[in-house]
Amino acid sequence: MIKRTLYFGNPAYLSLKNEQMLIRLPEVENNDTLPKAFKREAEKTVPVEDIGVVVLDHKQITLTQGLMEKLLTNNCALITCDSSHMPIGLFLALSKNTIQTQLFTSQINASEPLKKQLWQQTIEAKIMNQAYVLQTRNIEHENILYWAKSVKSGDADNHEARAAAYYWGVLFNNKIDDFKRDREGMYPNNILNYGYAVLRAVVARALVGSGLLPTLGIHHHNKYNAYCLADDIMEPYRPFVDNIICEIVNKSSSNIELNKEIKQTLLSIPVLDVIIAGERSPLMVAVQRTTATLARCFEGSLRKIKYPQFEIK
Repeated sequence: MIKRTLYFGNPAYLSLKNEQMLIRLPEVENNDTLPKAFKREAEKTVPVEDIGVVVLDHKQITLTQGLMEKLLTNNCALITCDSSHMPIGLFLALSKNTIQTQLFTSQINASEPLKKQLWQQTIEAKIMNQAYVLQTRNIEHENILYWAKSVKSGDADNHEARAAAYYWGVLFNNKIDDFKRDREGMYPNNILNYGYAVLRAVVARALVGSGLLPTLGIHHHNKYNAYCLADDIMEPYRPFVDNIICEIVNKSSSNIELNKEIKQTLLSIPVLDVIIAGERSPLMVAVQRTTATLARCFEGSLRKIKYPQFEIK
């Protein structure tokens, strides 16, 4: 089932009523000039079971404990934003799988050779998708295809870094000179950061749903990072975000702000069409298939993670 992504960028009262999120707007409720009938009609409800991600991007949003509990019980990811309107926090359920202890044990006890094989698969899939993004823009990509096909166990030759250096060096060349991918860098790094934050929430949510620890990565290791595994597994999905941002950049005449329209476009990431295991699927559903196969790899019943690819047209 495709889950909805809800964005709140204005003051709002969010509560739970009859298993649904009740949305009330204080600007309407506190306006004495408006008739009561209009105020009632302004209230909106959304079934909690239909919600996958909630983005809170205003300091005057009130969220009740009852609603938060229900959202987390239904494995919804809550993203909070800072004063610059960039995602800063992520709330997830602690447990959403009936055999979680068994899966945790398998994940924790995963051997180094297994983790290196899984990382090899991850990087190969990521670079292949980067090659597709370049190909669709008529940018030379044969070298990046070669690196994808030459990735060794654990990416011992660091083809990910080679591919990234080339990829980011040419991706925006027709619009932006000397672009460098840097979280604190020049435009459109800010838009990339926002898109990746949405993607990270989708992946972390799916990992919890598959009974895995988002903290314990197969490659990324950082004692200050609570989502190392999410950062690992989202790698092959990043080019889908890049593809959207390329379209945004190509349509703009100059540097543009991360405005409401762009955010709305990026919040559609969970419903992007991807191909996984030969079938078309919304990205959010594909991520769930990816994390489910990862859990089976940790258990020993599978040897390969299912990752997405672009639809060849």
